[in-house]
Amino acid sequence: MAIKTYKPYTPSRRHMTGSDFSEITKKTPEKSLVVSKSSKAGRNAQGKITVRHRGGGEKRKYRIIDFKRYKDDIPATVKAIEYDPNRSANIALICYADGQKTYILAPNGLQVGTTLMNGPKAEIKVGNCLPLSQIPVGTMVHNIELYPGKGGQLVRAAGNAAQLMAKEGKYATLRLPSGEMRMVPVEGRATIGQVGNIDHELINIGKAGRKRHMGIRPHVRGSVMNPNDHPHGGGEGRAPIGRSGPMTPWGKPANGYKTRKKNKQSNKYIVRRRDGSVIK
Repeated sequence: MAIKTYKPYTPSRRHMTGSDFSEITKKTPEKSLVVSKSSKAGRNAQGKITVRHRGGGEKRKYRIIDFKRYKDDIPATVKAIEYDPNRSANIALICYADGQKTYILAPNGLQVGTTLMNGPKAEIKVGNCLPLSQIPVGTMVHNIELYPGKGGQLVRAAGNAAQLMAKEGKYATLRLPSGEMRMVPVEGRATIGQVGNIDHELINIGKAGRKRHMGIRPHVRGSVMNPNDHPHGGGEGRAPIGRSGPMTPWGKPANGYKTRKKNKQSNKYIVRRRDGSVIK
């Protein structure tokens, strides 16, 4: 989709940009694939805030997405490309030959009327879902299963794609969008192509109110707080933070502090980290 600009009839409108939704072919979602979604406002089951700066926002309904794609050897036709308020990517409504309808992530270039297929026998075509063992090396894929049968968990955001670099034994090596090289089970499934809506990263929010519509509340800098509220707080005027580096509100280093456990089980599957280092 292309990016559209607006007439600057207010200062905030001058730099605001948005999607022109030219790919969208259907405005109302499929009723059978929509469920209610309650707002948690960053709170856990105890009612305590575990994620700050969340709350308010526009009401949304959740679209049930088929991340598993395990309905094999039955052709499906793309009926529509729709907007999904719950994710950056667009979604595609597909209808199988037996009448069942599902939503999938819409790959870049997918057109209404295209026939898709799932399973090991499917051809290498954008939108088809196959086990990694059946996909040629060098192919760009998305919606990748980390555990066979669980459904796609990796590479699902707008414009993202991973490249299949190698296959050896039980594992396939992927280059993820972050640059990380990671091994995943070769029996896990992935969808051919790049996730659509690739211009999403070019959108300029433009004003604070638009962020509030998304359910994001204001963030206050620690340097303007009191010392009892934040390690950066206190002092006369614009004072230095008084620390060797930026801190979180709880006194932990905010930049460059490694939080990954050294003995994490999945370390053995990471061939190269996104910063180029190798896990030992």
